[in-house]
Parts: sequence; C-alpha cells; structure tokens
Amino acid sequence: MLFEIYDPKAAPRPIGIDLGTTHSLVAYVKNEKPFAVANCDGEILLPSVVAYDDSEVVVGTQAKKSAADHPQSTIVSVKRFIGRGADDPETRRLGPYDFVGPAVGDANVVRFRVGKSRVVNPVEVSAEILRELKSRAEDELGRIGGAVITVPAYFDDGQRQATKDAGRLAGLEVLRLLNEPTAAALAYGLDKKQDGHFAVYDLGGGTFDITILLLDDGVFQVKSTGGDSALGGDDMDRALAEDMLLALGWMEAGKAKSKSLTPHPKLTPGVVRVMLDKARDVKHVLTIQESVEVSMPTATSGDKTLIMTRRRLNEIVAPLLDKTGQACRRALKDAGLEAKDLDGVILVGGSTRMPAVRAYVQKAFGKEPLADIDPDQVVALGAAIQADLLAGSGPKQEVLLLDVLPLSLGIEVGGGVVDKILPRNTTIPTAARATYTTQEDKQTGFEVHVVQGERELVRDCRSLARFTLKGIPPMPAGIARLELTFRVDADGLLSVHAKETTTGTEQTTVVKPSYGLDDETVEKMLTDALDYGEADLVARRLAEGRVEGGRIANATRKALATDADLLAEGEKEAIERALTELDVAMKGSDPAKITGRIEMLDGATKAFAGRRMNRAIERAIGGKKVDDVSRTVATARGVDAHVEEHRR
Repeated sequence: MLFEIYDPKAAPRPIGIDLGTTHSLVAYVKNEKPFAVANCDGEILLPSVVAYDDSEVVVGTQAKKSAADHPQSTIVSVKRFIGRGADDPETRRLGPYDFVGPAVGDANVVRFRVGKSRVVNPVEVSAEILRELKSRAEDELGRIGGAVITVPAYFDDGQRQATKDAGRLAGLEVLRLLNEPTAAALAYGLDKKQDGHFAVYDLGGGTFDITILLLDDGVFQVKSTGGDSALGGDDMDRALAEDMLLALGWMEAGKAKSKSLTPHPKLTPGVVRVMLDKARDVKHVLTIQESVEVSMPTATSGDKTLIMTRRRLNEIVAPLLDKTGQACRRALKDAGLEAKDLDGVILVGGSTRMPAVRAYVQKAFGKEPLADIDPDQVVALGAAIQADLLAGSGPKQEVLLLDVLPLSLGIEVGGGVVDKILPRNTTIPTAARATYTTQEDKQTGFEVHVVQGERELVRDCRSLARFTLKGIPPMPAGIARLELTFRVDADGLLSVHAKETTTGTEQTTVVKPSYGLDDETVEKMLTDALDYGEADLVARRLAEGRVEGGRIANATRKALATDADLLAEGEKEAIERALTELDVAMKGSDPAKITGRIEMLDGATKAFAGRRMNRAIERAIGGKKVDDVSRTVATARGVDAHVEEHRR
C-alpha cells in the first residue's frame, strides 16, 4: 500500500462541498481533475443526518442508524429547514421532531429539542455536517484552504445566508456560494468542452432546480432559473410512506372528496421514522427492480407483507414530477427557448437515478438526458473546480460564471406600490441605483422597505428588510434626494446603501432575513404575477393615482392659502369644485376617473399657476446676473427630470 507524504509547507488545498438534503460530500482538484473524498471505509457519500444525546454528536451513517430508536433527537434532511420560518405550517410536516418556539426576542427560526436541556437550530445542525466533511478533507489532504459550498439556485437570501453562517460556524472560510446547477454545468463543460444551450434538471433529496444556461467559450451564462426549494426525493418517500401506512391501517383516508389523512392513535414518531426509512429503501430497490416484498408492522397486530411495484411507485410520484414539468416550461419560456433548441439536458441529484424521472425528463425535453458523471457527485466536483479557480491554482483557461436573480428586488413607494430596482433573471453579481424624493413637507427621514417578488403591490410580495434613514433636515416636499444602491454579490446576497445627497447622510444594511420562503412560495409568486397581471396593473394605477392626486390637491390648497391675492374673480370657486371632485374620485376605485379629475384641476388652476410662476421668477432673479440665473435654472431642470423619471 502506498501513502502520500504531505508537505507541511505546501499551500492549503481549496475544497468544494455539496451540502445535500439526503447526502453530502466534499471534493478537491488534483492535477486539474476533481476527485471526491472518501472516508476510511471508502464511503464518498455522507448521510446528512445528525444524532444528539446529552454527551456527544454523531454525524453520518451511525447517526442514521439511530433515527428509528431516537426519532426526535436525530435530525434528518435538515436542509429542508434551512431558512424556514418557525411559524410555517409546512415545517411541522417535515419530520417527527419536538419543535420549540423562539425565545423572547429571538429571530423566527426553527428550533429542535434534541435532549432534556438541549435545543438546536438548522444552522447548527448543518454546521455539524460541514465539520464532518471538513475533517474528512483534512484527513485526506492535510491542510485545506477555502471552501465553495453549493446551494439550490432557488434558495432565497435567508436560505443562502443561513448556509454561509453554517459554513463559518463549522470553521470554514467560505469562498463562495455556488448554485448547484451551475456547479454541475461547470463539471460537464470543462470535461467535455461542449458549447451550446443546456438544461440542468436537478432533483435532489429536498430541492428541485431547473436552470437554462449557455456555455460559450468558457462563459457559463445562466439564462433563466426556476424550481422549488421544498420538492425532492423526501417528498417521494413521504408519499410512498403514506401509501404504505394506509395499506397497513396506520392511517385512514378522509371522507368524500377530502384528501386529508387521519393518523391512528398509536402512530408514534418512531413508527413514522421507520416507515420513512422503509419507503426510502423500497424506492432505491425499485430503481433497479420491478417489484419488492417488504414486511412491516400493522396498526392492529403482527406484521404484514406488502408487494410494492415500480408501476405503483411511478403512479405515486407522478404528481410531483408534473410539478417539476411546470417549472421546466416556465424556465424555457423565460430563456426565450423551446425544448428543441437545447443542445443537451444534464441530470443532477440522486433522485434522477429513478427510471420514472429519467423517462419524464426525456419526454419533457424530447432528448436523452446526459448522465455520464455520477449525479450524486457532479455538484461537488463542479464546486471543487470553482474553488480551485478562485484560489488561483486552477488551469489557465478562463472560466466565467454568470448566475441570475431568481426573483425581482425593489422597494415600496407611495401607495404601497413596488418599484423594481433589480428585475428577476438579472445576471449577478450586479448593482443598480435609483433616486427618490420626499412626498411631505418637513420630512426628516426616509423609511426604506425592501421587497422581493413579481407583483405590483407590496402586500403581494415578500418583505425582506426595513430601515429608516434619519437625520434629514426639514425641507419642502420634493427637495430632498434619496439615492438607493442595490448590490447583489456573487453569492446572491443583497446589500442596500441609502444616501441623502443634499446632506450626505447615509446608511448601509445587509439584507438578512431570519427565515426563508414558504413551501412553493417562489413558484406561487411567479404564477400569481401572470394570473393577476392585469388586476395588479389596475391596482397599481389606482394607488399611484391616489398618491399623485393627494400630492396635487395638497399643493393646490397650499397655493390658495399663500397666494390668494393672485386669484381672479370666480377662479377660487372653480378650483375648489375641481378639488372636491378629485377628492370624490380618489375615494373610488377607478384610476381613469382620478386621472380625469387631475386634468380637470390642472385646467382650472392653469392661469393661477402661471401668475404664481411669474411672481416666483420676479423674486428669484431680482438683483442677480443673467449668467447666474441661467446656471441655476439648468441645474434645477436636470434634477427635476431625474427625480420625475424615477418617480414614474
């Protein structure tokens, strides 16, 4: 047997980590080729299972063995909980755990009781898995450098930040968070030197991603992305387990058309854990066999032998595969492509081993999918390649990764309307700047509400962060200038910089939500944006009309009070009638009527406004030189045009 001798002076080797729902693994690059790291038993895949007791923490295969006997202190598929809110009803369906509510003042994160006095959250559990992978890599390589950790493309800000926090907690230097489909394409692209449009169909244990990307001369450009951060092999296991529980009398189907299931009173967390593990084993066997016999306990007495067939399994998972198909069609549409335009389809994730999945993908895209690289390893291998490149020790070939934003980012403006600053599918890293002004006189602060989503109104989008820029001196409405800069880094994390340009007051915040999107929320955001598009536009016009009408009405009333001496006979009465009709229109729900009444008020005040303008000009230029006046007017026009553009 030959042993590699480590050079203590050698540079640390960067690593790539696939932090998966079912399994995790770590890889590195040697002689420009990526290799997955195995443990002393030759196992490459580390089960993503963490078992706790009062004295120690066990990760991996041994932890998995304790799941049936200790279901509440053994956390399985923790990735499903990353970034999830404690009050999310879907949380309670994801395992037989003892959930603990957040402590007073704590963020709204999931917490598990795993012992008499021990409570942990998903970031801490994930960190245990990463520590084990780190230890495995150190045993193989001696010294390790920074790490690239992969995440589903559809992970939102909260889920990405939680993953990065877990890496830091594990003692890793996180070089980058890399989208899993991009990592897979990187592994395939460098290996095969292929260019063209590719779809990466990534169905893992707990998440599904579909990414359409263009490989062109070393540039990996994501054209569109989609998926579901709560859909994967675990859902297939759960559906199969429920089918077996029904057959064994542990559950009863709801009456009439109800799809609800009523559990047997003796259905304990231990039985649920056993059934989920049995379902996973059955699924794996049916990947290579047409049928399997399995003996399991019934709800009444004794065991019963069930014969499970691949055909029945295919029927059970068909609705889940249809959900992936919807995301695939939307991703193709976003990329401006049809299935026939693709040069290939890459399979990623252990669930793509199933014959039903491969058949579905072939039918959906009309071509045989690529599966040359082990779908369980391909993401980690791609992450290792990226880590090697970031560390400067990779091949001289230039490789550029261009990922995109899965959802639009913007802020709330007047009337609860969303002003999108960075639209979805914008290539990252990226930055954008927009300028706003005040709506009220003597306003001394700006409240900035950052939102994410595709709908027109804030109430239909997801709130990411709120902060207030204070210390603005009181000024008339429209004079203060708020400059907002949105920056999204290569990890997909957002920071917002706010600056009031006339005073220099500024503030920066890193958008770090305490929990992630609900199950299927991202998909729902996109479908709702299409389904309610017309109604949203009407609601937006109504909100904007009310804000504009209110602004004009207030300014008109102020003018009547300050310059009443400029009014002609009968003019005040006409203006007040127009104001009354505008007030009535703003209480209604017809944006066109509001616009009409604004125009009517504009007509009634036109002559009066002209006289006020003349007075203002006389006061402004009195005793000044022509050149000075010209410069002042030019500057004012430029600023007003800039603000008006962003206000629209």
